[in-house]
Amino acid sequence: MKNIVATKKAPAAIGPYSQGIAIDGLVFTSGQLGLDPATGDFAPGGVEAQTRQSLANIRAVLEEAGTGMDRVVKTTVFLKDMNDFAAMNKVYAEFFGEGGCPARSAVEVAKLPKGGLVEIEAIAVK
Repeated sequence: MKNIVATKKAPAAIGPYSQGIAIDGLVFTSGQLGLDPATGDFAPGGVEAQTRQSLANIRAVLEEAGTGMDRVVKTTVFLKDMNDFAAMNKVYAEFFGEGGCPARSAVEVAKLPKGGLVEIEAIAVK
């Protein structure tokens, strides 16, 4: 059975989608921008701050679903500018550490919602 995951600790959806879906022992998060859920504004400080907030938002959705960052098996990172890859990667490593990182794709995109610099989605095991 499909369960919708929603938390006030992550930004509300800005369109017709759910923050996350839990089904058959997996949790799929929607892409999370670097938006502060309290203000609705981007975390100040460029791509590093937005990456940190994006991953914090993912963590909040996963925790609401009863899992955590240590159970993430796949992420997709969307960058406005691939020149920001190293800065994003530095922050990303803070959340996943060494040796236990999930599989990942990272791509440059033409534009992100609300003018974001990075958006990240995840799949985790419950």
